[in-house]
Amino acid sequence: MPHQFITVAGVDVFPLCDAVGPMGDSIRRPLPEMFPGGCHGEQDEWVLHFHCYLLRDAVGRTVLVDTGVGPENSPAASWAPVPGILGAELARVGVAPEEVDAVVITHLHSDHAGGAVIDGSPAFPNARYVLQRAEIDTAGEKVLDHVVRPLGERLQVVDGHSDVFPGIRALLAPGHTPGHQVVQVGDLVLTGDVVLHPVQLSDPTVTYLYDDDPELAAATRVELLDRVRAERGTIATAHFAEPFTRVL
Repeated sequence: MPHQFITVAGVDVFPLCDAVGPMGDSIRRPLPEMFPGGCHGEQDEWVLHFHCYLLRDAVGRTVLVDTGVGPENSPAASWAPVPGILGAELARVGVAPEEVDAVVITHLHSDHAGGAVIDGSPAFPNARYVLQRAEIDTAGEKVLDHVVRPLGERLQVVDGHSDVFPGIRALLAPGHTPGHQVVQVGDLVLTGDVVLHPVQLSDPTVTYLYDDDPELAAATRVELLDRVRAERGTIATAHFAEPFTRVL
């Protein structure tokens, strides 16, 4: 059953489930290895839900947060359940690719940026693509060739916090990658991979095997969750089964 949208500070937030499945064998590890120190109970396999989000403000402007795993030949194909169904999910909420005004890519990992470019052209041809400079500066040549360079003049490079549209902000949140960013709307934060697994809610200091800088990622996560908790807010996660989680 499709996830229901919520409205926060006048912005409709639609969860889009692009794919569901475990990591492929090339990078799959036991949960205690991927999240050392976390309390995992009897769970022995991590089934990821690959969520993107469509934001629509009061005047109809649309922002897509992340672009999913992409098609069968995307960079995510070596480990993720491709192809994704982001196009069908957007159609379900009444938005065509041409109607997306802005795309915020939280970071350049293939399950978040795999659908940004299709067959060498921007998948959302009328959108500006918002990326942090630190993310681009540290990206490898394959990522630059597949995602960044094909965006051409559609690419909007930002340094730190920036307004995508009034009331929709991109905030630098480094650690998982050098230029990772989150999106805030009112008291809702779309966390990208700052929060990957529920064990990090009970203990935000639990690190992740594939964090670029685990200590910085943990510090970013602690700060973000403390701030959301103080506001009695909600997070929208990329890989939880349910998209929205109240932070208590």
